[in-house]
Amino acid sequence: MIPFIWLSLAILTIWFSTALFKDFTKHKNNLENISWIKTGLIGFVVNFFDVLGIGAFAPQTALLKFTKQTEDRVLPGTLNVANTVPVLIQALIFITVIEVEPTTLILMLLSAAAGAILGAGLVSRMSEKRIRIVMGFALLITAGFMFAGKMQWIQGGGTAIGLSGIKLTIAVTVNFLLGALMTAGIGLYAPCMAMVFALGLSPQVAFPIMMGSCAFLMPPASIQFIRKGAYNRKAAVAMAIPGIIAVLIAALIVKSLPLDTLRWLVILVIVYTSVVMIRSAYSK
Repeated sequence: MIPFIWLSLAILTIWFSTALFKDFTKHKNNLENISWIKTGLIGFVVNFFDVLGIGAFAPQTALLKFTKQTEDRVLPGTLNVANTVPVLIQALIFITVIEVEPTTLILMLLSAAAGAILGAGLVSRMSEKRIRIVMGFALLITAGFMFAGKMQWIQGGGTAIGLSGIKLTIAVTVNFLLGALMTAGIGLYAPCMAMVFALGLSPQVAFPIMMGSCAFLMPPASIQFIRKGAYNRKAAVAMAIPGIIAVLIAALIVKSLPLDTLRWLVILVIVYTSVVMIRSAYSK
């Protein structure tokens, strides 16, 4: 099971990296006028705390917007392309060390990837106003899940490592929808974890399912953004490289930190960014 997933993730990594390298090289003389240092630091910070459970998309959106490092129109594509390789590495680590029933894991990974292929095609054609509206409400949803977790409204005490019957059907269907929504900037981690808890799976099982789902959905989705040029090339590459280093440090060396205060701060920043995004969509 694990060798098959490793091989699949390796193929996805090569496929995505080749597409990104070709596109970046083709446009290397016409890159966006942004800071390598600022975007690199953003990529390192968000991926470091992503491994520790904070999540990447929402705080990354806030930081990119506050530092004015990319246009709102290409934010979804930039987020997906920048975080693809760091997420692939996370998946390899967590799928190896945490046991999940094979059928449950494979079906959820494939359904998330199928949803992302559909979602990326739709999001890449959206206008800037619609992107702002979608991402504004996506950030509110993410903040809501984070707040619910902090208030312990989302709890799980199950011990199962796999699903069957109607529960498996629900999990596969919901993961398909989450895969599609992730391409619009709605992070998959928080809602996927809530679903895992609700269906009675062990809390530990959430990590390989979440990270594996993202690892399988992000390469095909990101390649669609790359082909349509619907991403910030310089920002994506600048965040991806430090992001890989951050993932390795957080997963293999640091492993855990006291993050309660940081989570509250992130929730406040996400809500503020959401309001700014929605207001800008409807302002003249």
